[in-house]
Amino acid sequence: MQKFILTLGLSLFCLGNILLAQDRKIIPDTVLINGDTLLMLGDSLLIEEPVKEIFWKTGGNYNLNIQQVTLSNWAAGGASSFALTTGVSLFANYKKDNKVWDTQLNVNLGFNRQSDRDFKTRKTNDNFTFVSNYGRELSEKLYLSTQLDARTQLLEGFKYSRPSGSENDIRTKISDLLSPGYVQSSTGLNYRQTYKDKGKISVILSPFTGRFTIVMNDSLSRAGAFGVSPGENVRAEAGMSLATSITDFTLMENVTWKANLNLFSNYEQFGNMVVNFNSIVRLKVNKYISTRIETALIYDEKVFIKQDDGTSKQAVQLQNLINFGVSLDF
Repeated sequence: MQKFILTLGLSLFCLGNILLAQDRKIIPDTVLINGDTLLMLGDSLLIEEPVKEIFWKTGGNYNLNIQQVTLSNWAAGGASSFALTTGVSLFANYKKDNKVWDTQLNVNLGFNRQSDRDFKTRKTNDNFTFVSNYGRELSEKLYLSTQLDARTQLLEGFKYSRPSGSENDIRTKISDLLSPGYVQSSTGLNYRQTYKDKGKISVILSPFTGRFTIVMNDSLSRAGAFGVSPGENVRAEAGMSLATSITDFTLMENVTWKANLNLFSNYEQFGNMVVNFNSIVRLKVNKYISTRIETALIYDEKVFIKQDDGTSKQAVQLQNLINFGVSLDF
């Protein structure tokens, strides 16, 4: 009986020591006897948990800006109006060993409603941009990269005009979802430079670039809009490209700049550039409020812009927005 009590007490003592060691992330000292592990009741050793490597970095930003003007019996004249712009920007970046993979998605929509005009609600901003870049390291700052760049819009676009002698506006559809859509695939050398607490700069020179212009709307396709052959839905081009991106570059305290520039030249007409430039300067007031200055510039010699006099010509497309409102980072 005494042996049983002694054995039971020793067993409970050992069990309690093991449980305490697990709670404290510790293990007791051990020794090996003839290949078997013998538990020793001596001092315990602290075990440090291994640091978990993080290969993915994800996040984004959502912004919402609203403007409202209400007039009633206003002697100076004018019209009540309401404007809304909203957008979301997402990113997912991967880095492991000598491999990097950066992906960005930007979607923006904007509307304006004015009470004293035909077609009161009109679109002011609409773009969808997806860019994904995969690279393998050749040296500390140089990578062999493949990039996919896709751009389009989400809703129909219209040109508003008022014919001579008419009292009413008319609208003509000039664009739609995937009309146009642009898909560009390129392979080349990528120079990447990261500045501590300043941001990141990336430059990709690609002599092997395929660019596809898509027009899925039948009426626009039949008209040969955006450079496609009349009745066709896709125009394919081969050429070279230069893509530059600046990510969250700190200009000064609470002021950051994000921009990307994409240049493409068709080998058949080498030297004639397609230009896409986007820039966002963000002035952060606090965690939830910010001002954004957004600029977009596009030039494509295959795109003819209809003028107010009814003629069409090549022209630089320019959009500039200054927004103040809610901005949420996540």
